[in-house]
Amino acid sequence: MDWFYSHRYTVGVVVGVVFGILSRLNMLRTDYRQYPTYPHGKIIHISLGVIAAGLGAVAVPALLEKNYTAVTFLSLAAQQFRDVRNMERQSLTKVDELELVPRGSAYIEGIAMVFEGRNYLVIFSAFVASLFSICFAWYWGIVAGILSIFLANLFKTGKNLEAIAHIEHVPVRLEGPDLFVGSVYIMNIGLEDTQQIIQKQALGYIIKPKNRNSRVTLANLGQRQAILHDISTLFGVYRDSGEPSLMPMAKLNMNTGELGLLLLPQERDADKVKTALHRIPVLESAVRMPSEAGVNQQKGG
Repeated sequence: MDWFYSHRYTVGVVVGVVFGILSRLNMLRTDYRQYPTYPHGKIIHISLGVIAAGLGAVAVPALLEKNYTAVTFLSLAAQQFRDVRNMERQSLTKVDELELVPRGSAYIEGIAMVFEGRNYLVIFSAFVASLFSICFAWYWGIVAGILSIFLANLFKTGKNLEAIAHIEHVPVRLEGPDLFVGSVYIMNIGLEDTQQIIQKQALGYIIKPKNRNSRVTLANLGQRQAILHDISTLFGVYRDSGEPSLMPMAKLNMNTGELGLLLLPQERDADKVKTALHRIPVLESAVRMPSEAGVNQQKGG
């Protein structure tokens, strides 16, 4: 015990760095969107996670020794992670130009924001584990580190579409050249070949907002594009370049706020697509809460 006490700063930094790295590894996933790419994309983010873990762990001894000047290096870390966000934004924007169904700028900004924010969660996990290891004992640092990873998990993901809307599978129909998904008008299609492809391959869904806040969120163009991109990534898209009439589309019913989706998946499984729609992330940049505005909370008058 005397050895641990005399080397408490070293033990605390090591425990903090370990749990910071574990926190980053826990939050690093290559999912169906294949981002970050494997292995080079992961190497970049793991390396930045190690740096963030070191910063968070070393900050505790600096504060305890009243070396407040040394803590200012955290501001340099914040600048570094903002640069990471810019790097992700630029990379995804370039890649997006080659997508048959693009992500859209709102989705790209959301991904870039996530990668910046997760580095701050790594700093938090490393800081907490290091603090408890130094101030109490190394085993309390391990307990605090484990709890910090669970807490980081709560903040790493947001809401899904099922939290803000009801989703129904509806027929796609043509009335002459006019294309409808349920009661929502989508577009005019003049070519018979395109009409036949849509009748054979298209799936239609209506997304009904649960409240006025959800209605405004679904109206956001970035959120709509994110829905189309994710479904096209999961199930493919029945189109090639130079075929604008076969682009999946999302249109609003202006009277009800319902969102009509015209999808053209290569894997035409209505139940699977509906399940996937429930799991589409709600973009932070698309969330609006008009019900919270003071003018909408006034009574009478």
